[in-house]
Amino acid sequence: MILKTSINRREEDTRVIASKVNCRVLSMDLRGHGDTLVRQADDFSTQTMSSDIANVIGVCYGDTPPPIVLIGHGVGGAIAVYTASNMLLTTTVGLVAIDVVEGSATDALHSIQDLLKERPKSFKSMDHAIEWSIKSGQIKNLESARVSMVGQVKRCEVEEAETLEQTIPVSDVVMERNEEFYDQSYVDDKENVASEVNLNEGQSVYVWRINLSKSEKYWDGWFRGTSNLFLAFNLPKLLLLAGIDRLDRALTIGQMQGKFMMQVLPPCGHAVLEDKPEKVADAVASFLLRHKLAEARSVDSFTR
Repeated sequence: MILKTSINRREEDTRVIASKVNCRVLSMDLRGHGDTLVRQADDFSTQTMSSDIANVIGVCYGDTPPPIVLIGHGVGGAIAVYTASNMLLTTTVGLVAIDVVEGSATDALHSIQDLLKERPKSFKSMDHAIEWSIKSGQIKNLESARVSMVGQVKRCEVEEAETLEQTIPVSDVVMERNEEFYDQSYVDDKENVASEVNLNEGQSVYVWRINLSKSEKYWDGWFRGTSNLFLAFNLPKLLLLAGIDRLDRALTIGQMQGKFMMQVLPPCGHAVLEDKPEKVADAVASFLLRHKLAEARSVDSFTR
């Protein structure tokens, strides 16, 4: 069985993987994503999210889970690494980490708040949210954006959106240097909501499903030590990257020593699963077949 722990809400890549090899895919939205609702919803610690994964498997399979290959992207990848290295799932037989590298991730942490401040805080419609995700460069595949953005934003009344805005430290207008990416009429700042929607009862907008700023205290913990944990995991493992420049020193040395499989999938951004779903599926399927963790569905799977 393949357990995908991702923040991407991407269903099609799951189907693509399953079309190439005989396997069962369990794809879960971590807390704060999709329709997942949990107690203590603001607890995004590595330990808690890893326990979430173990608990889901326990509910699904009881005390006798099948062999599991953990696959995670970004933060989901870091959680997958922690879960695997600590053997929270005792039947884990493999690990796939997608575009998660401790060095480059920790170096980028200081700029995340600035990026959050620059993105729109609300959208007039789901179509506008999808349009923004493409034109801002966050996702390069329109079909994927139509799936992913649905899980990242939620519909709420204008009054509720304004209440949420008071707790989210974002700018009232889109930063000027981003204006080239998208039509500014696609997003709603406070003035747009008041003037265009006129605060009519029943009117709604789309806002981000989770306030990432509130999770800042967990950011460093997500990635600190990830590279060494990944290297120390003694079962088959694959690292998929959007670019070779993302490798840190520990992983560079480990890759030269042949401690894990690695594949780079340019040209794409951090949203590797969305940008190149077929290539990701091919890489994962090849990894599973090489280590005899699955059987191919057909000869045509890799040639179509």
